[in-house]
Amino acid sequence: MSTPETQPAAEQDLRYPIGHYQLPEQPLTAEQRHGYIQQLMALPTELRMALDGLSGEQFDTPYRPGGWTVRQVLHHLPDSHVNSYTRFRLALTEDNPTIRPYNEAAWAQLPDVTIVPPDVSLILLDALHARWVVLLSQLTDEQWQRTWYHPATEQTIRLDQALVLYAWHGRHHIAHITSLRKRMGWGNFQQG
Repeated sequence: MSTPETQPAAEQDLRYPIGHYQLPEQPLTAEQRHGYIQQLMALPTELRMALDGLSGEQFDTPYRPGGWTVRQVLHHLPDSHVNSYTRFRLALTEDNPTIRPYNEAAWAQLPDVTIVPPDVSLILLDALHARWVVLLSQLTDEQWQRTWYHPATEQTIRLDQALVLYAWHGRHHIAHITSLRKRMGWGNFQQG
């Protein structure tokens, strides 16, 4: 398997259309956190806009050669974000918990991904983000410094760092869809 450093530039651009996630080292300011929370709040609406008007065949088109289909990307977002929401809650109630990684590629192959209509995952994402944003909006400066340990990456992650990661994650996958639409000429759509 190729790594981002060994992939051709065009393939990297398709895989990382907004660039790679950068882990912030310094704690975020309240203003910075607010901006990232706003991105999480906007994600369900921006995802709906990116998907608007797609046909079943278009939903089953990979966003890049060898990549996930639009349908898999759509269903992956609530899968990933429900895991993150749970990790935030664990970090807020336990001291530096070791989180449980999951095999996101295997999850994208499970049968519900091809059977469940897109609206089901969109509704799940709406509800999840509504609750997540309320939680995040109430955290104190001290709570933002709480952590979890990720055994796969062997990293301890602060909650403010995780906030940046998941705001990036949503934009990253929306860009997969919108850049595919642009390349394929799939109708007019509004980018957020």
